[in-house]
Amino acid sequence: MPDSPSRIASAISDEANVPYRGEQPFGMVDDLVVENALDLDGDERLWVPQSADVSFKPLVLSASQGYFVNILKVRRRGVLSRHRHAGPVHATVLRGRWHYLEHPWWAEEGSYVFEPPGDIHTLEIPDGVEEMATLFHVTGAYIYVDPDGNPTGVEDVFTKIANARVHYEQVGLGADYAERFIR
Repeated sequence: MPDSPSRIASAISDEANVPYRGEQPFGMVDDLVVENALDLDGDERLWVPQSADVSFKPLVLSASQGYFVNILKVRRRGVLSRHRHAGPVHATVLRGRWHYLEHPWWAEEGSYVFEPPGDIHTLEIPDGVEEMATLFHVTGAYIYVDPDGNPTGVEDVFTKIANARVHYEQVGLGADYAERFIR
């Protein structure tokens, strides 16, 4: 006699509460959980300075896949940088507002922005914004360029790791503190 629908549903429900019993795939990296990831006003030592008024808080630094996710915090108005993206960028504005001189739109608190690979733009923080904070997921590198598109510098996951290691050593957390974000 076949099982009744209620008996089958009960068996499925019982198994739904059982954790996976098998092994994870060989070579899989560990999960990463960053507590208080969106805390913009917490421990200043967690913010890696890029210049006097610009810093980033790493969330994941994927050396194995060539991307990084961080929160960029800017505490000044004006032009921040002109750059080209080697890969796609996803951004969510957490505080303040900004725009690119080359585009008509504004990224304001709560906005999501997609930036396609190859796009060259100049980030500006307008007057009246005391602090801008944006979560960026960057694949590949920023290539800093002059007004004619000639490269002047580069920033990628490896420069982010190097800067984080130096900063965390200087603030007493130890250079290896950066390793928690590396995947």
